[in-house]
Amino acid sequence: KRPQTPKPPYPYHSEDVEYTNADKSITYGATVTYPETVADPRIRIKAPHYPAIILITGSGPQDRDETIFGHKSFAVIADYLTKKGFLVLRVDDRGIGKTTGNFATSTTADFAKDVEAGIDYLKTRVEIDKDNIGLIGHSEGGMIAPMVATERKEIKFIVLLAGPGIPIIDLMTEQAEAVSASNGTLPATVKAAGELYRIAVLEINKTTDKELMKKNIGIKMTEWSKTADTSLLRELGFSDTAMLTKNIALQVNALSFPWFKYFLAFNPQVYLQKLSCKVLALNGSKDVQVIAASNLAGIKSSLKKSKSPQYDVIELAELNHLFQTCIKCSPDEYGELEESFSPKALQVMGDWLQKNVK
Repeated sequence: KRPQTPKPPYPYHSEDVEYTNADKSITYGATVTYPETVADPRIRIKAPHYPAIILITGSGPQDRDETIFGHKSFAVIADYLTKKGFLVLRVDDRGIGKTTGNFATSTTADFAKDVEAGIDYLKTRVEIDKDNIGLIGHSEGGMIAPMVATERKEIKFIVLLAGPGIPIIDLMTEQAEAVSASNGTLPATVKAAGELYRIAVLEINKTTDKELMKKNIGIKMTEWSKTADTSLLRELGFSDTAMLTKNIALQVNALSFPWFKYFLAFNPQVYLQKLSCKVLALNGSKDVQVIAASNLAGIKSSLKKSKSPQYDVIELAELNHLFQTCIKCSPDEYGELEESFSPKALQVMGDWLQKNVK
């Protein structure tokens, strides 16, 4: 059951739209929602202009609702914020739904350009307040929002929903360990998994030659294995040369495509420190993909160096990476939960926006 998914008739305008980027190479499929207006043509009441928000999806090919296990979190967010008086644009990713383009050959930098195309489209809408445009990004979307905001000065506010605040290599190492732990893996194995993951991604970032990647990872992992317990190696699948070679090949093939290489080399703090807009950063305390303590500390330290006129960094208790109230709090629970997006998180976000956006 997904009880939060909005269902028509909606108490606001909802339009499915299409627009292109500047060079017409990509057509985007999207949905715009904005509040109902009552204008009396006899006395020529001018329709109000609404603050506008673009929602930016997390990693992986996502539709405009960021549908994950049947949860349509972006539809839930758009519904909530539209009722609060905002115009909201949510967009299919490249190659998904009504949007053209090739997702597989694109990087985060390309997705940032897609958001800029969304800004250009919004500025053609008569309903928006062109001085009040903002971005809400989830996970990788929370990495893209600061990238765009440093380039486009018309962005006055951003909301980061589990957006990265530390170098991605560190974030992903923490994630590898936390996900393993959430699945009941023993502490020694969790630590080893994190160390091996870091060895792999550091070598993958050094070259584009897959055979050289495999060779260098093999050398490093073989050295590491000399000091490891035999039972630990067996549990990790590194107990013999054939198994080690197979696992290294799987890692290289999974992690060496363009998006992941760009992602792993990325340091979000470079962009966070350049911001001059208002910022709200939220993280669930039970998030095992983006660890709240280190991530929010990284965001806060970067924003202290920025020109942001207002920023708030908040940890929300008992919420996972999708901002669901969780029980086991492991990724395999996402689909089991009925809540799509915590009402508490919606309220914190909505209250902050109404306070900080004129």
